[in-house]
Amino acid sequence: MEGRTDMGNANQGMARRSLLLGTTAAAAAALTGTPALAATPQVPSLWREFTRTPFTHPQIPYVGRAGCRAGAPRFPRRPVVADVRDFGAVPDGTTDSAPAINRAVAAAGRAGGGTVTIPPGTFRIDDVIRVGHSNVVLRGAGSSRTTLRATKNLTELIGPYGSRYGGDKSSWSWAGGLIWLAPGARWTSLVAAIKAKAWPFEGWTGNRRDEWRTLTTVAPAQQGSWTVTVADPSALCPGALVLLRLADDADHTLLEHMCGGGPGPEAYTWEDKTKLTSYVPYEWPVRVTRVHGRRVTLERPLPLDVRPEWASQLTTHTGELSGSGVEGLTLEATETPQQPHLLDKGHNGVVLQCAYDCWVDDVTVRHVDNGFGLVAASACTLRHTRVAGRGTHHPYFCREGSHDNLIEDFTIEARTTPAPAGTQLHGINVEGLSSHNVWSRGDMRMGTFDSHRGLPFANVRTDISVHNDGRHGGDASAGPLFGARFTHWNVRVGNGRAGMVRLDGLAPYSATVGLNEVREFDQIDVPDFAGDLHSRLELYGTTDVVRPRNLYDAQRALFR
Repeated sequence: MEGRTDMGNANQGMARRSLLLGTTAAAAAALTGTPALAATPQVPSLWREFTRTPFTHPQIPYVGRAGCRAGAPRFPRRPVVADVRDFGAVPDGTTDSAPAINRAVAAAGRAGGGTVTIPPGTFRIDDVIRVGHSNVVLRGAGSSRTTLRATKNLTELIGPYGSRYGGDKSSWSWAGGLIWLAPGARWTSLVAAIKAKAWPFEGWTGNRRDEWRTLTTVAPAQQGSWTVTVADPSALCPGALVLLRLADDADHTLLEHMCGGGPGPEAYTWEDKTKLTSYVPYEWPVRVTRVHGRRVTLERPLPLDVRPEWASQLTTHTGELSGSGVEGLTLEATETPQQPHLLDKGHNGVVLQCAYDCWVDDVTVRHVDNGFGLVAASACTLRHTRVAGRGTHHPYFCREGSHDNLIEDFTIEARTTPAPAGTQLHGINVEGLSSHNVWSRGDMRMGTFDSHRGLPFANVRTDISVHNDGRHGGDASAGPLFGARFTHWNVRVGNGRAGMVRLDGLAPYSATVGLNEVREFDQIDVPDFAGDLHSRLELYGTTDVVRPRNLYDAQRALFR
């Protein structure tokens, strides 16, 4: 906790770890808020280890500050500044209300923020709903009461979107939403590039990744540190959002470090993984909380070491969307057959892009190609979200360097129509160097714990029930399925399929804790690295006995 000044009573919080290590069922129930189970609760040795070194444990990442405003239980309540009916929206299911909704949202943005309400009823929308100003909340009357019925897809509304990596794939298979939260200027530049068929990078530093400037270089520091020493603090101030930017070297030691290091990653062939190497430099958005001389305290601990060979620096970015959200509505696309794999038209749900400290709450999407997306989004929360209807390619996707996000109390319903031939189902996806994201308290009636390669690392899935019938994806050129410090904690697989859930034979320096017995069938997964993966397996063959029951909640409790 070096230099950490905004943790309040951190030492007192650490002292409370004894509560988390209780071995009785009553203590476990008090900790997790769940009733004691018939089976004897058990505390794995991995948890005891983690509480001693929470920011530097070799297998379990620290994710206790994932989510909007470091995982705050409540979202900001902004004053109501507009009702969409006052701008011409009509809840009759036939009048195109998209222009009116967008006018109301834009007016709230010009006013400096506030809540735009959508009353009960069904509103037809023939365009994308765009939230492009910070501190703007679009709020329906509840997902069971307010419905936006989308009649068109993104191909119709914006145009075909090819892949920057070539081929005939449609990038609407993994990008864009019919409700799209992104800074206005960033959204405009993305749409212009798509219409010009100049397929863009989608992240924090622009379509060509060149819209940034150096603020200062950063001295060497270790993963888990809350403070860094900079060469020049003059451009930094508390509350500012900056990018920590780490470039790889010729020996790919940064990529090896993301995998935990050692003989396996050192022997891996990185040079031909051109899709993966296009994701580097690694860019991690973080707020500055304190500047004291050349010492800078960050909102979260460093996700990786900072080393001189990686040209470590803090930089600007294209500008973020912050403090905005979508709440209390259902987005229902026109029910059309699911398209062949990677040829989606873009009947997509809700996407957050270049967003920080934003949220989605009590939102259902139905009949979509892709449900909820995090694209270069960080420190955002998706809570009480649901994917329903005819079946989905990516129910949830997290890509293009998305970090520190929280997806909790989520549901993926079973599809209502059989899957057409040639289509694909993934699940809760993470890829593209994305790190320190959490999926918590999930009910997955279809799908899998998907990785699309691209070396995601230090992500957590906890307290989830899954009917494991999806498949992972990813081009070979995108490199490993997993980096280090992936953790699956208290997972219940209803159909006994191991694929992508049991990690001890797949992910380096990772952990699988509290998993019922599973077996390999259908898709057989193989590790990317040879030799000892240094991966841990505890309380295998059990169901709901591991304590703490929810790894994310327990990590947050360490510092309360």
